[in-house]
Amino acid sequence: MKSNQFRSALAFGLSAVTLTLAGIAPATAQTTLKLGYAIVNTSHYGIGASVFMREVEKRTNGRIKIAEYAAAALGGERETVEGAQLGTVDLVITSTGPVGNFVPETLITDIPFLFRDYDHARRGLDGPIGQEILKKCDAKGLVCLAWGENGFRHMTNNKRDVKSPEDVKGLKLRTMENQVHMTAFRTLGASPTPMAFPELYGALQQGTVDGQENPIPVILSAKFANVQKFMSLTGHVYSPALFIMSKASYNKLSKEDQIAVTEAAKLGAAANRQKVSADEAVGVDVLRKAGVNVNEKPDKAAFQTALAPAYVEYAKKFGQANIDRIKNFK
Repeated sequence: MKSNQFRSALAFGLSAVTLTLAGIAPATAQTTLKLGYAIVNTSHYGIGASVFMREVEKRTNGRIKIAEYAAAALGGERETVEGAQLGTVDLVITSTGPVGNFVPETLITDIPFLFRDYDHARRGLDGPIGQEILKKCDAKGLVCLAWGENGFRHMTNNKRDVKSPEDVKGLKLRTMENQVHMTAFRTLGASPTPMAFPELYGALQQGTVDGQENPIPVILSAKFANVQKFMSLTGHVYSPALFIMSKASYNKLSKEDQIAVTEAAKLGAAANRQKVSADEAVGVDVLRKAGVNVNEKPDKAAFQTALAPAYVEYAKKFGQANIDRIKNFK
């Protein structure tokens, strides 16, 4: 082959390789992130995750896809939050309870009877107070993208109808590994038993614990009606949820994609709240039809009075002014 022919052939070959590489560049640049949460994908978490995943892919033009791991496939809530902190899990939807082990400032939201109703809770967390708490995550290796929710927590058990604080005494109740919750139940005379959520159904079925406390959407999605006889609508704690991203994963994204993920999380959180509202609207009837004895009017004022010693402890831990700021938010 003559020199000129060789150079032409070489140039043609290099052009072909360049075009081929250009053709595969978008696939090479695509990022897949792992998202984990503890309950089933038909739950309020699953609905929020579905919208979040769709919006991330749409807003990044397919540069980012999310692989979903529902029903504790990546571990329980504490494990997945820890994974996000370490960078082994990219994204988590979780209750705030376990997050308090990593970002203590979030635990203020778990104080009993802190929020009046859903409107108060949602507006408070979406406003300056809630945003200030979200920013505390950054120093702990986490990016808290948005507030979602589980709803107001209620007690279930297999021993008796809970009408007043007296009825809680002696009950062995599963709680999250959350010192705010555990302080409250010890004050009421119960025996709080921290346990990872994936272990709870079996523990209720076997009688390892007498009962548990969770919002209606969680009670429905976990099918606790199959293993619990009594439910009391105590509404003792509003349970927020968080859409969290590993700071290590977040920092790998472009500024444009960071904004896209954050905005998508807000839309996912809004869908999550809508599902909570829908579950709340039908939940009591569904549980009654499943055979659960539901007490809709326990003495909430008596519970608040009985928790007075716990409130003293909360004031020492979080500052009464900070608690009052949330309670009095309008």
